[in-house]
Amino acid sequence: MISRNIFLNISPLDHRYYLANRNLFDRLALYLSEEANVRYCIKVEIALLKTHMIFAYPAGIPDSLLKEMDSIENAIDPEEIYREEAKTHHNIRALVNVLKRYVPEKFKNLVHLGATSADILDTASAVQYRDVFTEVVLPLLIELENTLINITLNEAETPQVGRTHGQHAVPITFGFAVAEYVARLGKSILRIQRLTNELKGQLSGAVGAYNAIGLIIDDPIKFEKTFLKHFNLEPSEYSNQLVEPEYLLNLLLELNTAFGIIANIADDLRNLQRTEIAEVQEYFSENQVGSSTMPQKRNPWNSEHVKSLWKSFSPRVATFFMDQISEHQRDLTNSASKRFTADYLAGFCAAGSRITKVLASLRINREKMLSNLLLRGDLILSEALYILLARSGQQNAHELVKQLTLRRDETNKTLKEIIKEDSNLNSLIEKELKKNLNLMEHDFWLNPEKYNGIAAQKAKQIALKYKKMF
Repeated sequence: MISRNIFLNISPLDHRYYLANRNLFDRLALYLSEEANVRYCIKVEIALLKTHMIFAYPAGIPDSLLKEMDSIENAIDPEEIYREEAKTHHNIRALVNVLKRYVPEKFKNLVHLGATSADILDTASAVQYRDVFTEVVLPLLIELENTLINITLNEAETPQVGRTHGQHAVPITFGFAVAEYVARLGKSILRIQRLTNELKGQLSGAVGAYNAIGLIIDDPIKFEKTFLKHFNLEPSEYSNQLVEPEYLLNLLLELNTAFGIIANIADDLRNLQRTEIAEVQEYFSENQVGSSTMPQKRNPWNSEHVKSLWKSFSPRVATFFMDQISEHQRDLTNSASKRFTADYLAGFCAAGSRITKVLASLRINREKMLSNLLLRGDLILSEALYILLARSGQQNAHELVKQLTLRRDETNKTLKEIIKEDSNLNSLIEKELKKNLNLMEHDFWLNPEKYNGIAAQKAKQIALKYKKMF
């Protein structure tokens, strides 16, 4: 077995990101490493051999034979197959040659019988991706979702200014802001779960018409279903030589959607950590350094790092689309590009794991959130004034309030003070406040953060909905 210093590896995934995500990447290696690729193909070849035996032994395969078949999978060293491939220059034929060395003599003729390489590779790929999504990707996403849910519930009532175009808008709550991502990511997780379970396998031969299997078995469709039942897979509805690519394509596209949601979370967190905003802060350890020259720096580097991973890996979706096309029955223009799907999954998981850690240890500055909300004083109630005046029958309510805000900027008076100067306007607003909000004028101006609609209620509703699901 080759031993290699990881710092001689070319891909950052294999040194920098491995060391930062050792446990995560070791779990991914069980499904995405080259050894895993080989072992999944061995599993599929042995399942094919067992299927031939099922049809050869209608009364049931003897237990001794089953145990013998099961032991073969762990007996084969992937390196042995690679040595054979150096001779054959064909990975599946190399696997078949090696497998025959381990199979009892009377069954050697059944190894790979009726199958083409794509039957093995596409079925192995479906099982592989289903397993890695079920065992690693989805649990990681659900952990992130639950972390977002907890923040939403804990901060459902925490006042925060809503922002549009980077400008202060009207009050919301921090829990309401986070609930956006609970909803977006939650729906994406559900789609990923569904698409994972829709992956298909095949055993349809060189051009997908069951030519070879039809020479061996009277009912090739039944044989294919029996073969795929070993993995609880259904057959692709149609294959030329390949499983219809849209099953995997749609899954990867939805994962890329989730990647975009994760990057959006990171981007928002990064902006909320700006010095002049300072509403949240990533955990910063005692020994951590923010700048090589400025000791005071506390950079939001984890959030930036997540977005950077998204920038690197998300564009690979173009390759996923290109892998949708294969000329006629099959060509090898996808053979290299598809191998890098493992890199994409590793990059996605690294980003997902990191943003979860950021959120789980996020420091929330509620006092700063409130002071930012009040930064421009009662201007934040401009919309409320406009709506109240419009409800009272004022035809030009929006323009009227706009002029009031301009006067406020010119005079440095508050909106309340300016409105008090017009007794008719003041009286009208007092009346509408009592009628529509059951509020006294004093309470309206004193606590502008309470003009937040049903933000808290909506945040809790969304969080509890997805908490029940996940």
